[in-house]
Amino acid sequence: MIELLKYFVILYGGLFAITNPVGAVPVFLGVTHDLSWSERREIARKTAITVVVTLVTFALIGQWIFWFFGSSIDAFAIAGGILLFRMAMDMLSGSLSSIKISREETEEFDEEVVTLEEVAIIPLAIPLISGPGAITTVMIYTAKSVSLPEKATVIASIMAIGLTVWLVLCSANRIKTKLGRVGIKVMTRMMGLILTSMAVQMIINGIKGAFGL
Repeated sequence: MIELLKYFVILYGGLFAITNPVGAVPVFLGVTHDLSWSERREIARKTAITVVVTLVTFALIGQWIFWFFGSSIDAFAIAGGILLFRMAMDMLSGSLSSIKISREETEEFDEEVVTLEEVAIIPLAIPLISGPGAITTVMIYTAKSVSLPEKATVIASIMAIGLTVWLVLCSANRIKTKLGRVGIKVMTRMMGLILTSMAVQMIINGIKGAFGL
């Protein structure tokens, strides 16, 4: 039980750094600036649900994807580590990773009239929060989980991230007021530092597995 709890904490911490919901606050406020509180709350709920559904889906079908494309878990870990490392470098500069969402995408949603569902799913849930890095991570962790309780722990950590996303987005105004633009950038850099170590470790583990070290 204690081992599963430790596993859960590691997974949750890693996913929190990758999804970085606090870093998504400025984008959330930007694309919902002319909406009411109830509409923002609805978008936050739908975004959280989409994040959970997306990550759980890829966690469950990850092994089938490996099999279909003839890729090994170790090769995927190396590729995923490189992807996370690039994201981490962007975050260390205090900006959102271009792998997740580009400036053009956020400007596009500022200019167009879109529905609540469109805003919640794209760009907030995908690719801003549950982007390639988060998807790759849950696929690798699920594939490397040897027992059913461990796989269930991965799913539980995804659920916890979904709840965190909902809470953060519902509190977006207060977070921006308390932290400010500088505070959010500092926290993004901290998440980037954690993500850097995760990326390096993922690459090391992939190399070890691939070469039988």
